Amino acid sequence: MTEAAFECRMCGHCCQGEGGIVMTAKDRERLAAFLGIAEDELVARYAHTRGGKIHLNVGEDQFCVFYKEGCGVHPGRPDICRAWPYFRGNLIDETSWEMIQEYCPGVNPKAGHAEFVRQGRAYLREHDLLRYDPDSSPNALISDD
Repeated sequence: MTEAAFECRMCGHCCQGEGGIVMTAKDRERLAAFLGIAEDELVARYAHTRGGKIHLNVGEDQFCVFYKEGCGVHPGRPDICRAWPYFRGNLIDETSWEMIQEYCPGVNPKAGHAEFVRQGRAYLREHDLLRYDPDSSPNALISDD
């Protein structure tokens, strides 16, 4: 039996930091619908534009504005959140994969990087999370395959 390369422990570490939760148009539509508000209200209340892309805000604690003892918008969360930890850098660089293990307890080092890549690419394809437009998509999801 193949070991799972990742199993979320819901620790919230990936929800912390000003790194950039970029929202695509699809993300904004999904999240606004989940919250029961218009997209323009979502952006005005919970986001800002940086580098031409719309990012979710963080609170004073540096956690995503929707993180309160867990993700408060889990069914409506952006694709970048859905894709963690299968980000481009972690898939193409074994050192990045090793580094994320320091703060993400859900990454299974026993599975190995090659298996992480195999499972990650399959997951991203299955959930339609690969992106090809660097002008509007999170860089971590941009793929050329």
